[in-house]
Amino acid sequence: MEEKGRENGIAAMAACYQKFDPAAYLQYNYTPPRADFARKDSIVPWKLACLHRAFTEGDVSGELLVDIGSGPTLYQVMSGCEVFNKLILTDFLEINRQELRRWLQDEGGCSLDWTPYLEHVCKLEGRRPSAWPEKVARLRRVIVDILPIDVHCSQPLAPDALPLAGADCLVSCFCLESVSPDLPAFTRALGHIGKLLRPGGHLLLIGALGESYYFGGPGVRIPVVPLNEAQVCDSLKESGFTLIRLEVYTLPQDMRVGVDDVTGVFFAKAKKD
Repeated sequence: MEEKGRENGIAAMAACYQKFDPAAYLQYNYTPPRADFARKDSIVPWKLACLHRAFTEGDVSGELLVDIGSGPTLYQVMSGCEVFNKLILTDFLEINRQELRRWLQDEGGCSLDWTPYLEHVCKLEGRRPSAWPEKVARLRRVIVDILPIDVHCSQPLAPDALPLAGADCLVSCFCLESVSPDLPAFTRALGHIGKLLRPGGHLLLIGALGESYYFGGPGVRIPVVPLNEAQVCDSLKESGFTLIRLEVYTLPQDMRVGVDDVTGVFFAKAKKD
């Protein structure tokens, strides 16, 4: 009976996503004030700084980086693409995978211009912002696939999607808490994606704190597991990860723009036991 309830909760979450609108989601979350590169307290520059630091500290290395639940976004791999020679993007929704493919194949018609993001990451790396086309070329060279994923399956990717040893590093941003019906499902999903990672490999996890819903399009209200810092730490430990660092960002009042009820964001750097 408990198993049936679990399945129903996950099916209900999947149904919520059938009306997800990538263009609206990007507009809500990846334009000013949330993506204001002139402001030090803007949420997107904070996320990019966390990722840049994690990827350049020297302990995260290897051949293959996998992004879990990419959504329609690319910012989360703009630093990692310089460290890894192979990069796989993944998402549950075909509409998001299409958005990523349009950018990858340079087809035009993308819902967001990523140039300001690329320029900002180049600056973080000590390069001129005008070097952004080099980063575009690097990204398009190292992205080897865009795959379907289901984090609620014990094997989230197709069996032959990854090398036998697993990925060297996983990055995942705002995915697990946004697709899970409750905290136990979030923790199980964390365990499932952990199977994709080699022992000793790193997980870079960004997620929402205190969020109970967000809008995935006009009128598309999607429930979220409201997490606190202690729950994130406990779920990582339970899923076989050792936490290296947890950082927290508190949303200023003017970043609370009515598209969700998020109060903060966490960044966790962890290592698989």
